[in-house]
Amino acid sequence: MYERKTLPNLNCGLDLIGEVLYGKWKIRLLWFISQGHQRPSELQRKIPDATRRVLNIQLNELEDHELITKKIYPVMPPKVEYSLTDFGKTLIPVISALGTWGDKNEEHLRSVILRRLEA
Repeated sequence: MYERKTLPNLNCGLDLIGEVLYGKWKIRLLWFISQGHQRPSELQRKIPDATRRVLNIQLNELEDHELITKKIYPVMPPKVEYSLTDFGKTLIPVISALGTWGDKNEEHLRSVILRRLEA
């Protein structure tokens, strides 16, 4: 398991949100869980570029930060479902606003990203 070598900078709200949401798939995981995709296999289908291992790590981190809860059903094979906590639900309007901004600026964002990749 990865052990951090330096302590995170937690001096302001942006530092805190960065610490909690840092990870390529966390925002999408929160969004998809809020939309009712609760099983790990459903989340994997929604984010096929992510490995199951990385998704599990990021789901565990979201759980550690109390944004989601994990329910394990005592059946065989084991069944797991994730849901947002009340605290996690407070992030959904913020994620929605970011998505709306991205949609409104899609052309510009796509061009600057592609330009950087081509450089």
